[in-house]
Amino acid sequence: MHGMRGISRYRTVWISDLHLGTKGCRADYLLDFLKHTDCDTLYLVGDIIDGWRLKRGWYMPETQQEVIQEILRKARHGTQVIYVPGNHDECLRDYTDLFFGGVLVAEEAIHNGADGKKYWVLHGDQFDSVVKYAKWLALLGDWAYTVLLELNRYVNVARRMLHLPYWSLSAFIKHKVKNAVEFISCFEEAVADEARKRGVDGVVCGHIHHAEMRDIDGILYCNDGDWVESCTALTEDAAGNLRIVRWAEQPHLAPAPRGTKKDDARSPAETVGA
Repeated sequence: MHGMRGISRYRTVWISDLHLGTKGCRADYLLDFLKHTDCDTLYLVGDIIDGWRLKRGWYMPETQQEVIQEILRKARHGTQVIYVPGNHDECLRDYTDLFFGGVLVAEEAIHNGADGKKYWVLHGDQFDSVVKYAKWLALLGDWAYTVLLELNRYVNVARRMLHLPYWSLSAFIKHKVKNAVEFISCFEEAVADEARKRGVDGVVCGHIHHAEMRDIDGILYCNDGDWVESCTALTEDAAGNLRIVRWAEQPHLAPAPRGTKKDDARSPAETVGA
């Protein structure tokens, strides 16, 4: 699909949970991915800009600004960019069906695959009862998640000194804790069940920062992951085949840690949970 530093060509790309505006955003990996990816349609599946954090103070380093400019550049050069807001950028839900810089804001979308299959595209927070019914609990979880990522920063400083690749402490803990695993499973099944009711073949969402593709009773459930922990995207090729790209696991493509003041986003000292 791509050469050493070539351009990966896709029919469709889905990315979500960038959390621009936080120190946890892996903007350098994300910018590298965007610059080496070309597609007809780019879906931004929510939590692109973190309004929760920006309300507490402005933070938008140069690399994160370059991410926004690269997305807008793609829109100017013919890529159809569809922005489906999430809970952290929910203010944009008041502007659905409007264009901003060539980017269409939509509450949700139906994607027609190259193979004729239909996919329901949404962020997914509607299925998170914590966010939907007890926002203060979500904010408490947000704080705890931030503490985890502060620890994660020190872990990865040590790993870089040992010439080891980036590793997400928060993702490791979240996937090992029984309740978190149960939550992810219930979330996936609830989303797939609603997709089945809507008569589609599959569903693409984000929100829970857990990239996954699996069949759930005849519905293809796809979660494109995030750019805080795993640096993942969902892609569709010209034949309609879907797959998850894990950019941080491609050292020949992703940039090496720079540790410069320009790119504070390298150190995930602050970010948000789902």
